[in-house]
Amino acid sequence: MIFQPKGVCSNAIDVELEEGIIKSVKFTGGCNGNTQGISRLVVGMKAEDAISRLKGIKCGFKSTSCPDQLACALEQMLENA
Repeated sequence: MIFQPKGVCSNAIDVELEEGIIKSVKFTGGCNGNTQGISRLVVGMKAEDAISRLKGIKCGFKSTSCPDQLACALEQMLENA
């Protein structure tokens, strides 16, 4: 699934889930080092666990962040599964 994040620097989040487990995450745009780190940390994790850890994280003065938007993408994927 390619998710279009809102309110952050990244333009897209490409997420692959298999049976509720995160197989891959790739951000387009955003802070390259941070988004690579997030992507590597969540691979192999249950989507629900990643959501609980990432949801609500803010970036500076913004009301959301790339990790928070990843949580939104994962929630949407689980709802549509």
